[in-house]
Parts: sequence; structure tokens; C-alpha cells
Amino acid sequence: MIELTRRHLFAGAAATALVPLATDGRAFAAAPAAGKQAPGFYRFKVGSMEVTVVTDGARTFPLADNFVTNVKKDDVNAALQAAYMEKDKMTIAFNPVVVNTGSKLVVIDTGNGPGAFEQSKGAVGQMHANLAAAGIDRNSVDAVVISHFHGDHINGLITADNKPAYPNAEVLVPAAEWKFWTDPSKSEGNFANVKRVFGALGNKVTQYEADKEVVSGITAIATPGHTPGHCSHILSSGNATVALQADITNHPALFLRNPGWHVTFDMDAAMAEATRRKFYDRMAAEKITVQGFHFPFPAAGHVEKDGNNYRLVPIAWNPSI
Repeated sequence: MIELTRRHLFAGAAATALVPLATDGRAFAAAPAAGKQAPGFYRFKVGSMEVTVVTDGARTFPLADNFVTNVKKDDVNAALQAAYMEKDKMTIAFNPVVVNTGSKLVVIDTGNGPGAFEQSKGAVGQMHANLAAAGIDRNSVDAVVISHFHGDHINGLITADNKPAYPNAEVLVPAAEWKFWTDPSKSEGNFANVKRVFGALGNKVTQYEADKEVVSGITAIATPGHTPGHCSHILSSGNATVALQADITNHPALFLRNPGWHVTFDMDAAMAEATRRKFYDRMAAEKITVQGFHFPFPAAGHVEKDGNNYRLVPIAWNPSI
């Protein structure tokens, strides 16, 4: 029998260290690029309610000279670069939400719709796919609450083949918005799109008034200017409150920092500015979390006063709910 001593073991180890590792000469190739993002949804609690932010994607386009109608394009570019964004380019995100109140499943605004997915090569129109990824069945939605009638908020009410996307849901719309956009004497532009979308639903809607609870725990507030009947919504549960602001402002780097700037999408710019200042003064004073439809995903934060302007402090990502 061969007996190994400590001297033999150390000698063997030293000899092994001098021998180069054997290889077969093959190089490992780089892993292929994934080429796409993970599904886009984020959850947080408002008291006993569960809120799921479901991104519909984001659209990037050249910065138009009149994107902000009352300042020079050079000033807009300066603000973009101050926020570490590219000049001459604008990216707008779309972030509908789903609220589980405990008794009802409620979608608030619906995104650009699946028809826009192909047109944009997947940049927008992602909501239905992201709902499924989040484990939310559209057939289980009890109510869809609409803030206003621009296409990025209502087009997701229908599927790509013009069928109801939420077949078992009550569709709730602002009464003032319905009255304005369903004027039978008008048929151009967004009036035609409103007719197309709600016509596919058989015009079956429930109109709601501002300053009233539309679903238990969800109260509409009038925030006009962007459109005549534009509404935002306050979620309340226990001592917790979150404001879903819809389109009171567009990208916060431009329009929170400069609330006097008028985005081209606002139908009554002066009224929109007055609404914006009143709303954000309240949010800052009461320290209410703001969920912004066009804020960068996951699109929630706190608004602080900064002289005559405001700034957004995004909420921290939380790995648990």
C-alpha cells in the first residue's frame, strides 16, 4: 500500500499549479441580444387598494417648433438637455392604471389600443399584452373609467378588429366630455375617432359628473383645459390618497418645471395652465402622491413647489407591494 505523506501532497499540489489548464481551443460566442423589454407593469398599495400601473409604451418623435406654443424651440431644447434628454426629440410615455378596490376591478384610461401596436412597430399599444403579463384578465374588469376622449386614452376600449376590449365592463365617461365630443354637427379629426370607438361599443356608456364618487374609493375631479370635460381621479382608502392626474401636464421635465408653458395638445391653454397650478399647489400642500399618465414609468411621485414652478420627486421602486 502506498502511504501519502504531507510532503508528497504539497509536492503534488505545487507540480499541478505549474501545469497550464488544458483547453480544446474553442472560444465562447457572445450571448444574443434580447432585443426587447420585460413586460411593463408595477404595483403599489393605496390603503387596502392595489394599483397596477400598466404601461402602453412610449412614442418618440421629432420636436416640432410648436410643441410648446408660447416659448421658443431653443428654450424647449435647453429644458430637455437640462433633464439629460436629447435635443430636437420628444418621448412621451403612456401609463394607464388598474385599481383593485377589493370589490371591483377598475381600469382607468386604456392607452393607444392594439391597432397602434402594428402601426408603431410595438412602441405603443402594449397595454393589452402587459395586462395579460400582469395576470389581469380583460373579461374580469368591472368598470373602465375614462378621463377624456383623446385617442391615447380611449382607443384601447376596442380590439384591433373593433370588438369591445372589456366586454363585461361598465364604461364610465365625463358627462361634459361626452357632450362636447359627440356633437353631431362635427365630424373632423378627433370627433371622428370618438365616433369610431364609441360606435363600436354601441355608444353604451355611463356618464359621470365631476366631484362625485364614480366607483367606491374613486372620485372624479374636474381638471378642464386640456379638453373641455377633462377629469382626474382621486383614489382614497383609509388614510392613503393618490391622485391620477391624466393630462393636467405632459412630460414633467418640461411642464412641471415650467407650468406656464403651453403644450400644443391643450385645447384651452390658459385654462389648462390655471388648472395645472391649482392642482399642483394642492398636491404639494397636502403631500399627495401623483400618478401621471405621461410621466416616465412607473409614473408616480411627489410634487414640490420650487418658487413659482414645481419639481417631481419620483417614488422609490419597491420590490414588494
